[in-house]
Amino acid sequence: MADPGSRLILAFDFGTRRIGVAVGNELLASARELEPLPARDGIPDWSQVARRVEEWRPDLFVVGLPLNMDGSESVMSTRARKFGKRLYGRYGIPCEMVDERGSTREAKSIAREAGHRGNYRDQGVDGIAAVLILESWFARYEGLPSR
Repeated sequence: MADPGSRLILAFDFGTRRIGVAVGNELLASARELEPLPARDGIPDWSQVARRVEEWRPDLFVVGLPLNMDGSESVMSTRARKFGKRLYGRYGIPCEMVDERGSTREAKSIAREAGHRGNYRDQGVDGIAAVLILESWFARYEGLPSR
């Protein structure tokens, strides 16, 4: 495993139809979106997930936790946690959950500002949301001494 501070991270925006994916470098605190993973009722094609893991060789997974606005858990929170546990179970790579409240709304706003028009269900903002989730994870540790 890489030294804390220089880890490669794969982040996921869990969804029932599509799972957004982003990759980032902890040292640079930078993230970029990857092609989303299609899902059927929240279940991804695990062979596509395996290809991403093999390609990027992450040291950590980060999964967005879709809490209700009051901070309480939702049905989607439970499903996202289950997805995170499955990632850990399949690959043995640690997984951290990050509060993602507002990430989809912010992702849609970013897409609109970038000139994307039309139906977000078709175009998707899942990758942008995954980037925001990972950036939120980076921000949690800004200014803290190395772990």
